[in-house]
Amino acid sequence: MPIFSPSALPLSLYIHIPWCVRKCPYCDFNSHERKELPEQEYVDALLRDLDTEIDCAQGRKLSSIFFGGGTPSLFSPEAIAKILEGVQQRIAFDDDIEITLEANPGTIEVGKFEGFRSAGVNRLSIGVQSFNADMLPRLGRIHDSGEAIRAAEYAHQAGFADAKGFNLDLMFGLPSQSIAQARADIQTAIDLQPNHISHYQLTLEPGTAFFYRPPALPKDDDIWEMQRGCQELLSEYGYGHYEVSAYAQTGKQCLHNRNYWQFGDYIGIGAGAHGKQTYTDKVVRRSKVKTPDKFMRYAGKTECLDDNKIIRVDELGFEFMMNALRLNQGFAPALFQQRTGLALSGIQTQLDSLAQKGLLNSSKELIQPTDLGVRYLNDVVAEFL
Repeated sequence: MPIFSPSALPLSLYIHIPWCVRKCPYCDFNSHERKELPEQEYVDALLRDLDTEIDCAQGRKLSSIFFGGGTPSLFSPEAIAKILEGVQQRIAFDDDIEITLEANPGTIEVGKFEGFRSAGVNRLSIGVQSFNADMLPRLGRIHDSGEAIRAAEYAHQAGFADAKGFNLDLMFGLPSQSIAQARADIQTAIDLQPNHISHYQLTLEPGTAFFYRPPALPKDDDIWEMQRGCQELLSEYGYGHYEVSAYAQTGKQCLHNRNYWQFGDYIGIGAGAHGKQTYTDKVVRRSKVKTPDKFMRYAGKTECLDDNKIIRVDELGFEFMMNALRLNQGFAPALFQQRTGLALSGIQTQLDSLAQKGLLNSSKELIQPTDLGVRYLNDVVAEFL
């Protein structure tokens, strides 16, 4: 049976805000349309939910907090401040904590970013998806390109670039998108000088409107050319490609997401939120009920827990590799044993096989996917099932 040292693992907190102005046709996240938001009721429910998770901290401080959604920027800065104050009363913060809030350009007016900054948020992730005026309506976005550009300008004005930074979220392989349009989106993003750019391919996820009514997507060869060409452009302007779909200026990587990818611990609170916690003898994944009204009714009670699963020992290696191999720079072999409680020798056969195929570099100092391995990452990860 693996033996773990939870105190050696960083601890993060994920806070889910489940509401949107309008559900996007490609979105498979737990998000719900609602005009009037029960801010105070939901804030109170979040803190009750956190009270049931205090034992997960096990004396550790929070290294990062991430407000995801949904559209967290629909909440007022005052509500975000109350949440952060309540969290800090329950779990201590690292001195250099990263606190990220996702924002939709269509929900931002002058001064709101300054309000979030005053509330304690020091990093933003702005969901642009595209700057193309024809593409945005196809994606069901509520903002136009002008609002997206202004959101980036407001982020600069509020000082986020000088704090932990701000991210612009973009997709490629969009309905009827050309290679030139994809490159134009990235160039526009670069010109706005964010510290971080997320660039990921549109996929048709089960349960979404696009899945049931698929739009006309570009050919696979064109999608690959979009990805390759945009990667070159980002590299040219100093954005290091550190994860499958994440690019950052030096020192501006997303610490919260790095903790996910390095199989660290995180508490999840809010409707549908997921968490992963390590104890001395087990690793547990928890999730909360998805429906916002049900969450607010049961927060703080056992009925709020949707799932509470101990990860099987024979699944730990796969779960670690599924996350850690997303990092282009790889990981130190010692991290595998620290985070899984397992000896690396248990997966040595797979490591050797992938190295022989040119998909992985494996040494005593570093395990790292090759460029070819990054391109065929799903096949690499499948070796550890």
